[in-house]
Amino acid sequence: MAGTGKRWVVIVMALALAGCLPAIDTRAPVPQALVPAASPPTRLVVVLPGRGDDVQALRESGIAPAIQSAWPDADVVLTGLGFAYYMQGRAPQRLHDEVIVPARARGYREVWLIGASMGGMGTLMYDRAYPGDADGLVLLAPYLGDRSLVKDIRTRGLRQWDAGPVPAEVDAGNYQRELWRHLQGWQADPARTRSVWLGYGAEDRLADAMPPLAGLLPADHVVVAEGGHAWKVWSPLARRMLTDAGPARLDAQRSP
Repeated sequence: MAGTGKRWVVIVMALALAGCLPAIDTRAPVPQALVPAASPPTRLVVVLPGRGDDVQALRESGIAPAIQSAWPDADVVLTGLGFAYYMQGRAPQRLHDEVIVPARARGYREVWLIGASMGGMGTLMYDRAYPGDADGLVLLAPYLGDRSLVKDIRTRGLRQWDAGPVPAEVDAGNYQRELWRHLQGWQADPARTRSVWLGYGAEDRLADAMPPLAGLLPADHVVVAEGGHAWKVWSPLARRMLTDAGPARLDAQRSP
């Protein structure tokens, strides 16, 4: 895709990346590791990494046992959908084609996405590209844009905030605004938020960006814990939210 690298290089600055990132060859398939359920699986939970994470980092994060302690019937796929795929400009499409579609073909009753930090942004980008395709979203301190944009939205209120004209394509200069335009659309479709959960640490460096998103969700779908921007906070939060999101409750919430 010509010019994609230049278009997406701004994301480097936006995410304030520091140090070395795992080396990724985007010509190869998206890295995946299956953590099988202890009982016969009926659903799949796909985990998207934060910045600097790879599959091994997710293995060490505790997220898979956290998920399966809440949902013993869940297979977990840890993905290496790292920063290079966002630079490529095709992260949602690669996730859909290489992870989600094959998973659906295996016959899971539900497919959920869990993303932390950059992965939380990726989860929302996926929902924007494929609305409602995932049966549930768990957002762990998602990156939602630079501080000036978030401040503008918090000052004006998301309902009154103007995203501007719809661009011909999403690129590094407008992807943050388009993500929030997508979230604005949730205001007209409250049913969409019945299967979305948000969790973050009170001391998280991205905490100031959470209130506009939290305001779109049912109050009991937002969980704030002590701690900062780290898996030691996110994995217990995921377990807590998935425990609350039991099958009976989900079915009741999805009913008209």
